[in-house]
Amino acid sequence: MSVHTENQGRPTRAHLDSLDHLESEAIHIMRETAAQFEKPVLLFSGGKDSITLVHLARKAFFPAQMPFPLLHIDTGHNFPETIEFRDRLVERFGLRLLVNYVQDSIDKGRAQEETGKFASRNAIQAVTLVDAIEEREIDACIGGGRRDEEKARAKERIFSVRDDFGAWDPKLQRPELWNLYNGRIRKGENVRVFPLSNWTELDVWRYIQREEIEVPSLYFTHKRPVITRQGQLFPISDFIWKDAGEPTPEKTIRFRTIGDMTCTAAVESAASNVQEIIDEIVTSKITERGARLDDRRSESAMEDRKRGGYF
Repeated sequence: MSVHTENQGRPTRAHLDSLDHLESEAIHIMRETAAQFEKPVLLFSGGKDSITLVHLARKAFFPAQMPFPLLHIDTGHNFPETIEFRDRLVERFGLRLLVNYVQDSIDKGRAQEETGKFASRNAIQAVTLVDAIEEREIDACIGGGRRDEEKARAKERIFSVRDDFGAWDPKLQRPELWNLYNGRIRKGENVRVFPLSNWTELDVWRYIQREEIEVPSLYFTHKRPVITRQGQLFPISDFIWKDAGEPTPEKTIRFRTIGDMTCTAAVESAASNVQEIIDEIVTSKITERGARLDDRRSESAMEDRKRGGYF
């Protein structure tokens, strides 16, 4: 942990900056998770938040290996760059990787694929996640959800208990006072753990800059053919509906968030390094998840998905 210390080796509040406090809190949560649960996993999407979690987990248990595997819920509609980055990260640090596939849930009749112009697999990955939790007997899932992302996420506790069906009830959240987290659950229940709850998008990028954390090239400016949907720019792929003759201009873009290709929009940007991304975020009037089409389906889209088992 990067802190300035006194002669006694103990950091004081004056010596710690905001990133140090956030890092310390996240590491504490990671250690509490490892101590209180038998089969935790770290949910990995290949996005900046889950990459930051891997970095924090490695710090939390260094010099030992992190004591839980990564779990990737693969929609089959991922950016190729994301999968390539995931595999390089796993190999570089000798991590354990578990993968469950949305296509398997569809093939088994557990989930029904959407059709039409705005079809996406993003929502039905909740089915695959709930099945993975049951099949692998997972009792805690560590993820990169942050309270600043969306109003439903703002209601979450750091240890968020889910029932036997993976459903979340915001009215049944446990109090969390003095950084004490209650991981006691009944058989069949599980907990979603959010070490980055108190971070903002800007905090994550400043931490990435300070720690020199590698992230996928998708976050930086590049040229890519896109198509316009509801005023948003979506990357052309085999998974995107395209009308005959619909224009697909090449634009200079980057992505602020990375998810299923069918619902993750790009922003026009010339930001080619982390400092330029930070400068861009400071002046942006659009939220990070403003580029996620799945969040715009209804006023309560995120909360409805979370009640159904979504992370």
